[in-house]
Amino acid sequence: MGAVARYLLDRAVPQPVSGFPTGILVINLTGAFALGLLYGLTERAAVPIEWRTPLGAGFLGAYTTFSTWTVDSWRLIAAGELGLAALNLGGSLVLGMALAGLGLALSRL
Repeated sequence: MGAVARYLLDRAVPQPVSGFPTGILVINLTGAFALGLLYGLTERAAVPIEWRTPLGAGFLGAYTTFSTWTVDSWRLIAAGELGLAALNLGGSLVLGMALAGLGLALSRL
């Protein structure tokens, strides 16, 4: 189900002419936020702990994609788009950490 959701969202997000993988960035960032939220909700027992693995590793693991993120970044580098590659790599990492932290913080309110 996570892979199907990833496919549908990737197709729904407009792709810029530059070839920047906007859809995959949106997917990985929303997945990081959702995983932080899920972790916090299971931590405080608002969601049963037994749901953490099937939802986190299962659904969100299939929804997000490290491999596509890596290949998209490599493709940008190969095309000479070093700035876009750096934006994709750095943006995913920094924003992903921030959004995972935000999801965790919101779940603890």
